[in-house]
Amino acid sequence: MKTLTTERLTLRSWTSDDADFVFDMYSRWDVQRYIGGSNARIMELHAEAVERIERWQHLDHPIHGIWAVQRTSDGQLLGTLLLKPIPASGEVPPQPSGETEIGWHFHPDAWRYGYATEAAAEVLRHGLAAGLGTIVAVTAPENVASQNVCKRIGMEHQGTTVKYYNETCELFLIASEAHGTSPAAPGA
Repeated sequence: MKTLTTERLTLRSWTSDDADFVFDMYSRWDVQRYIGGSNARIMELHAEAVERIERWQHLDHPIHGIWAVQRTSDGQLLGTLLLKPIPASGEVPPQPSGETEIGWHFHPDAWRYGYATEAAAEVLRHGLAAGLGTIVAVTAPENVASQNVCKRIGMEHQGTTVKYYNETCELFLIASEAHGTSPAAPGA
């Protein structure tokens, strides 16, 4: 997985040394409440954090990734940025929809500093430059903060859908310049 950088951030592979942070972040209801829809739950065991990192480390794809987002100035971990296949609704176990999803989860201490927008804009640029034609984002209908990030990085709201995760979601989409649009600069 390619390391990405922005003015303030480094997006890198997760390591086993990051397990305490992963456990701290994903054991908080204010982080988990919008992840997993009706199946949302907090992480309860440190071993779950270790297992999650091991799964993330085995994602072997030239474009997709699940990055640890850290502040470059001091190395402080801030959250997770993902670019991965999004599962279609209806199948058990879930099957890929053939589309790519961008998403983010940040520690509450990192909220309201523009880190999600900055990191997401870089991953969006990475994915589109690498040849992905379109990238989608889905949010819980009440997750206004993530919907605002989608808009700031140039994604267009497509309305409500039940196409993914067997949940009702707000759908955002961006297409590469070859498909008619290009990502906006962070904060645009």
